[in-house]
Amino acid sequence: MTACAPAWSEQMSRTRIVRWLRVLLPLLALAVLSTMFLFSGESDTEPEIPYAEVDAERMAREPRMVAPEYSGVTDDGAELSLRASEASPKQDRGGEASELQLDMHRKDGLTAQVTAPAGGLDNGEITLRGGVRMTTSTGWSLQAEQIDAATDRSHISAQEGVDAVAPFGEITAGAMELHAVPEKDGAAVLNFTDGVRLIYRP
Repeated sequence: MTACAPAWSEQMSRTRIVRWLRVLLPLLALAVLSTMFLFSGESDTEPEIPYAEVDAERMAREPRMVAPEYSGVTDDGAELSLRASEASPKQDRGGEASELQLDMHRKDGLTAQVTAPAGGLDNGEITLRGGVRMTTSTGWSLQAEQIDAATDRSHISAQEGVDAVAPFGEITAGAMELHAVPEKDGAAVLNFTDGVRLIYRP
């Protein structure tokens, strides 16, 4: 009995130490956390929260649509699609848009793509202006100040001058039309008029 007493006493001491540590360690951790929050340095600058500057009055006065799209089929079966980065409707009719792209796909396989920095849709006609570029699947590339496209038939025209690069040379003219010819079974024809000048490059 006398030999076991020191071992039992030592075991009791360890048990008491463990119990005290279970109480003291959480309290010590809580004290450290409290000190960190109380004495942490305040930021010299206020946090910047990103926000969008929105002019509510302007939005109410000038409503706008972001990335609008228009698509349809003409009477002669051509598919039209018009996209823009931003558009704003007019109070009377139609609307204005920026960064437009018009795609036309005819049933005979001819395709035309027209891009322009500005334009609009009014009374069934798409107007593209401000330096317009048009390319076709037959290898034509045209540039004009303004190009108009109908929405009821496959008809694209430029009435304020056009410069064209063809597979066989260069053409400058006062007007241009891409339209279907009934006499040729509805085939599309690119027609230049009004002071046509051709530079042939074989």
